[in-house]
Order: sequence, then structure tokens, then C-alpha cells
Amino acid sequence: MFALVDANSFYCSAEQVFRPQWRGKPIIVLSNNDGCIVAANKQAIALGIQKFQPYFKVKSLCERAGIIVCSSNYELYADLSHKMMQVIGRFAPSQYIYSIDESFLSFKDCQQAIPDLLLQAQQIRKAVWKETRLPVCVGIGKTMTLAKVANHVAKKWPGFNGACVLDDESVKQQVFHQLTPVDVWGIGRKTNEKLKQHGVLTALQLSQVNTQYLPVGFSVELERTIKELNGVECKTWDGVRADKLQIFSTRSVGKRITQIEQLNQALAKHAGIAAVKARQQKSLCGTLLAFAANSPFDDSPCSYKVLVHFCPPTNDTTQILKAISDNIHLLFKPGVAYYKIGIGLLNLTSEVHQQGDLFSPPKDNIPLMKVLDNINARYGGNSAFFVAQGVDEKWSMRRELLSPQYTTNWKHVPKISC
Repeated sequence: MFALVDANSFYCSAEQVFRPQWRGKPIIVLSNNDGCIVAANKQAIALGIQKFQPYFKVKSLCERAGIIVCSSNYELYADLSHKMMQVIGRFAPSQYIYSIDESFLSFKDCQQAIPDLLLQAQQIRKAVWKETRLPVCVGIGKTMTLAKVANHVAKKWPGFNGACVLDDESVKQQVFHQLTPVDVWGIGRKTNEKLKQHGVLTALQLSQVNTQYLPVGFSVELERTIKELNGVECKTWDGVRADKLQIFSTRSVGKRITQIEQLNQALAKHAGIAAVKARQQKSLCGTLLAFAANSPFDDSPCSYKVLVHFCPPTNDTTQILKAISDNIHLLFKPGVAYYKIGIGLLNLTSEVHQQGDLFSPPKDNIPLMKVLDNINARYGGNSAFFVAQGVDEKWSMRRELLSPQYTTNWKHVPKISC
């Protein structure tokens, strides 16, 4: 059996952890530069808020209805997610963190020690709430797809109290009858439209499709999904995630960049972020991509990029910063108000199996990178950084409605009066 533990409106719930007076009130969270709505709890949705719409269109509605609006507090969300996953991981010998707010558990090696799966699900919910104050729903099924369906039911349907176990065939048939194929994990809108053309309108009808005679145009993934709905385990997770073949760090800036020094600083910051990711997965960069552009909605949209090849490959931030500084004149054009900038590390190779070059010895300062990473890991990101990224980041992401970073910033640690 598998369990899927999913936080309810995670971003919104995270904002309520240290502000209990916000619990039960409508909350929305905005995207980078406070542009679009990326999260809304059920109270906000009931007032007419829709996700992924521009904030300026509903700003007046939020003010009239008393909806709490927050900028994305990524530092807080990441730390609370880490704490939540640690609590969830105690309930099974095998865990797979699917996203920032979702985690699978496998009871394969311990199911005989669990007399009541529904009680186990409720205990997971209580433990997460007690230790992190994050509300979660738990769905349990024989396969990962069934666990996803069970989680959907636990979260959306009344009467389940946040926990659902699909281990009874009759209950499973009733649930499938009330779900459409698009409600099933792995079924997208295009596949759903194709299924409609073949008379498959419910998840129950989908589960009854003979996989040996699937119509032309459907993928093997659909066959696996159908088998999973019938309790045949086809999807699993690997013990080790594959390394990324490319690493990018991009962002739209909060204030337009019009000076070459500011553009160099902004690119330097993203170079540092990308380099840290490369070192974490022990990869070396063979090619650097740096780009800068104004908005596509400007009167004269324009975009510039430059490629720099490293021989030998590197993950040293200083080498990448030097490459940016040497080529910044190819990206900056006077009169252009830059809005979107980014760094890409391409042609990644393994640091462990690096091929040396007799005539081009590596210039990486490995001890310096270790010290830099250790300081930031211990005291928080950006505690130590290269001055090339600037001190006063006027171009940085706009987060005017940012809540305190309660768990990652010493200045924001909550004060308790006894």
C-alpha cells in the first residue's frame, strides 16, 4: 500500500503557521514581483478568487472582501516543507518527496505491523499538525495512482475528515463513478478529450478499458495508469534521482535595469545560485549561457544572449563570474530597460569522473567554494556572497507584501511574552 500526504493550500497554510489569527480567513499568495495569484485557500476561492490570474484585476475585490494578500515567502515555505517531510517520513521505511507539499510513503515492508490504515492516516495528520501546524490530507491505495485518487477524495469530498483509504472494491467503484478521467493522476486535458471521443467519460469507464486494445494515439503511460487503477503496481520511484542535465536560474526583476553595472550584478547573483546547484549534484559546467531581455510587451522587444565555453569544465563561482564580466558588453545595450535575466549551465559533466587536460589545468578554488557553501548552509543563504552581485540590489524581485521569515532569519524569530 502507498500513502500520499498532501498539504492543504500549502503556501497559504504556511503563512498561517506563525499567525494563528489568520486561520480560517481568506488568503492568497502572489508570484514573483507580486504579479499573479499562485495560491488561494478555500475561503478566498469561495469569494470569487481564481488562481493564476493577474493580481491587479482582483486587487479591489481583495480590499473589499478583506482577503489577506502575501508575497511569496520562498524561504519560509522551503523550511516548513523540510520540517513537514521529516515528520511524514517517520511513518514508513520508504519515502518519496514528490513536490514541496506532497510526499509518498510505501508501507510495503511494514504493512503487517499496521492494523488499521485509516487510523494510521489520521495519526499522520495529527502528527504533522501538532509539530508544524500545517494541515494535510492523506490518501492510501494499493498503487501510487490509487493513493492520488484517495488523496483527492480526502481533500475534496465532505465526510472523510482529511483521510481516505481505497482498499474496498465497492467503495472504489463508487468513487470512480463520480470522477472524470482528468481527475486521475497522469491524465491531461488532451488525453481526456481523446477519451471522450471514445465514450470514456468517468474514471470507472477508464478503469474498465482493455489495455490490450487501446486505440491508436494513446501512450504507454495511459496503459500504466489504467493498470494502476485496477491495483496493478506499475509506477514507482527510484532510490536516487538522476542529476539534472542543465541548470538554470532566471528571474524577472522588480525594477527595470538600465545600467551595465546593475545588469552585471543581477547576472552575478543568478550565476552564484546556479553554481551552488551544480556543486550540490557534483556537476561541472562546460558551457555558460547568459541572457537578458526587456519585456515582450514593450514597444521594441529585444533579447540578447552569450555563450561561454569552459575548458576544463567548472563549478567555481569565481570562474563563472569572470566569464560574465568579460562578456557583459555583449548583453548590455544603452536605452534598453531590461526586465528578464538569467543564467544557464549547460553541457554538465560529472565532477567525480572529470577528464583532466594536461595543457589546461583547472583553476577552481575548491577549498574556497567549500567554505562558502558551508557558511551559507549553516547560517542561511546569502550569508556570504561575492561582492560582484552587489550590496544594494535595487533590481531584485519585488515582494512588497512579504511576511517575516520566521524560521530562517534571526531578526524575524517570533518573540513570546510569558
